[in-house]
Amino acid sequence: MPRLSVIIPCFKVQGFLRECLDSVLEQSFHDIEVIAVDDRSPDGCGAILDEYAARDPRVKVLHLPENVGLGRARNAGLPHATGDFLLFLDSDDTLTPGALRAVADRLAETGDPDVLVFDYARTYWWGGTRRNALAEVLGVTSEAFTAAEHPEILDLLMVVWNKAYRRDFVEENGFQFPPGYYEDTPWTFPVMLSAARIATLDRICLNYRQRRQGNILSTRSRKHFDVHDQYKRVFAFVGARPELAVWRPYLHRKMGEHCLDILAKPDRLPPAARGEFFRRTAELYRAFRPEGAAPGDLGDLGDLGDLGALGDLGVLEGSYASYLLRRQAGRVGRESGRQALRVRRAAGA
Repeated sequence: MPRLSVIIPCFKVQGFLRECLDSVLEQSFHDIEVIAVDDRSPDGCGAILDEYAARDPRVKVLHLPENVGLGRARNAGLPHATGDFLLFLDSDDTLTPGALRAVADRLAETGDPDVLVFDYARTYWWGGTRRNALAEVLGVTSEAFTAAEHPEILDLLMVVWNKAYRRDFVEENGFQFPPGYYEDTPWTFPVMLSAARIATLDRICLNYRQRRQGNILSTRSRKHFDVHDQYKRVFAFVGARPELAVWRPYLHRKMGEHCLDILAKPDRLPPAARGEFFRRTAELYRAFRPEGAAPGDLGDLGDLGDLGALGDLGVLEGSYASYLLRRQAGRVGRESGRQALRVRRAAGA
């Protein structure tokens, strides 16, 4: 039984796949297995995976009979993983040298926690690199903890690939990925809120590739409406567990912020769908408002501390026209601020 299982779903990434696989197989830590899932990719991914499996017995390849999408491709790999811990690596990203040794050492040091969160860096097509802006959260404590003890851990990017998961913990709770976009959301929130022991590793272990084109989430599509169903799944999970009810105000705010962020990005939604997306978000925001909370109220977070101010979520209590006016006013204000700064700099010069 290997210490670490790395699950890599593959679809239309033949140009990046070798670099991804090499970054795993050339690690100094060798007690691993790679579960590579060919999600019926129409390019050369399947052949590349078979080539690597033929020369490295640590690589297991699954060829799916039909394309099922990122989340369900990960699900397909889960039953084949035998390692103590699971990692999920997207096939256009790479591990940094020494990453798996650092992960394994930290897991041993913290007594095999349910989840280990590590750092990442964004790498850009033009050669730039930028570390996670909230990296300081990973150094808040050297001990294992729960999300309630250190809720700031949830301020990190809520994705699946910056964590290692104890396989028994995943199997005992039956965690699975749903279909659709934003499939990380109904995996990561339930996992992090359920974990009895979370540990951190303040080290960049993964390079998160920012592709110039071809990124699914940066493609205009109505599939971005999937985010609403994903948050419904999160609230259903919390609703079935009374001990997690205290998190409802926090998740309510996160849902509003996430949906408004999608709406604000020009490369996500078709222009004709933006008004409908706002209205569905507002309906969801009202439907999952914590019991007893007034409109715009975050509710009582109890011992969880100050998880953030209301900010701009009040726009979800109004109309789409009001939202557009507020956005326009914000742009005018920002431009006025930039102009004032330019004037001050010119005067100083």
